Amino acid sequence: MIAKRLDTVKEYYFSKKLREVSAMIAKGKPIINMGIGSPDLPAHPDVVKALKESFSNPKVHQYQSYQGIPELRIAIAKFYLRHYHVNANPDSEILPLLGSKEGIMHISMAFLNPGDKVLIPNPGYPTYQSVTRLLQATPVFYNLSPENDWQPDLEALNQMDLNGVKIMWVNYPNMPTGANAKQETFRKLIDWVREREILLVNDNPYSFILTDRPHSMLSVPGAMEVGMELNSLSKSFNMAGWRVGMVLGNKENIKALLKVKSNMDSGMFLGIQKGAIAALDVNEIWFKQLNDTYTKRRKLIFKLAALLNTEFDLQSSGLFVWAKLKDTNKSSVEVIEEILQKYNLFITPGSIFGSLGEGYVRFSLCVKEDQINKAIKRITKK
Repeated sequence: MIAKRLDTVKEYYFSKKLREVSAMIAKGKPIINMGIGSPDLPAHPDVVKALKESFSNPKVHQYQSYQGIPELRIAIAKFYLRHYHVNANPDSEILPLLGSKEGIMHISMAFLNPGDKVLIPNPGYPTYQSVTRLLQATPVFYNLSPENDWQPDLEALNQMDLNGVKIMWVNYPNMPTGANAKQETFRKLIDWVREREILLVNDNPYSFILTDRPHSMLSVPGAMEVGMELNSLSKSFNMAGWRVGMVLGNKENIKALLKVKSNMDSGMFLGIQKGAIAALDVNEIWFKQLNDTYTKRRKLIFKLAALLNTEFDLQSSGLFVWAKLKDTNKSSVEVIEEILQKYNLFITPGSIFGSLGEGYVRFSLCVKEDQINKAIKRITKK
């Protein structure tokens, strides 16, 4: 018999929708996929070199430590110190992960009991809600709005019933909206959760994409006492398929996560760890080149989004463009279906990110310029 917990969730939207898109492509449809944030650019050459060289290591095919090799934790610590000005102990305050999505589950399993409540942003990453429901905890949504720069509204939060809340998820730079991180937001939230004994978790995989200065919540004094931060090599290093992430937090919280993780997997492949170490050591030129490419793509996406009768924030960060539909007579799902059928162009409906995502659509920047130009031509010719 199928577990009842599966009644609380649906198959992930992209898992289902991309099958449909793939079927259309198989039938000869020239689909341009702007739906998902899967980087199409290569990883740094040093990363690939490190992976190849790892195969000469006699231990390469063996099980690895649940905590990752010491060199990887040290590389993460140096990376956080260099870019975020965060001093973390590699022996006790850092845990490498098989992708940061794994960390969402590990954190939830480590700190939630059935019936506990979790504060989840609306709009926000769907996995926060699905993992919460799978663990028989209760999602409590807090609203993000453009009027408040997509930042949490503490006055509104104070009006909510917070009894039983154990975790609060935040995600800056924000996905899907592209809102930038604000140190003032983090400072206020850290004080706020401390008073209420809530674990604050920042999901931070986009901090180098189209941002002037990368931020970490853990750079704010007191953050390590009450919070944790997830990060990932998927977006900023073009290593999505490598599944390398990390979580930072205080010693006791990391110890709790390790209890979960050590029962869930048997360590990360050594070659991938070596590649991750090389990635974390790249210089600033890497991020500049990456953002030069995304800046050019975003400029074209802005043109495309305008042709599709939407409005957007020219200062947004991250790997996507979040665009508001000017015609609100149709749902975002209806709009993207029309675009898919009419222009063979797949973009994401905002409603999959929560009720306040309705009326928006999301464009990925993981599409080459010639493909974006091709999409623009399809629309201008109609």
